[in-house]
Amino acid sequence: MPKMKTKSGAAKRFKVRASGSIKRSQAFKRHILTKKTTKAKRQLRGITNVRACDVAMVRAMLPYAG
Repeated sequence: MPKMKTKSGAAKRFKVRASGSIKRSQAFKRHILTKKTTKAKRQLRGITNVRACDVAMVRAMLPYAG
């Protein structure tokens, strides 16, 4: 059997932590920031976990990650 390919777009967007959880960056922080409030932009900082309902789909795209 040939090796499975990793989805390169998913590899750029997601990282698997040592605990097994998957981290991702926040959306809606790239452009059109002038109409967003300072509070909204501040709360979009940092990283967060992938939702439990989406973990299986992300893991399928990253077959060799952790």
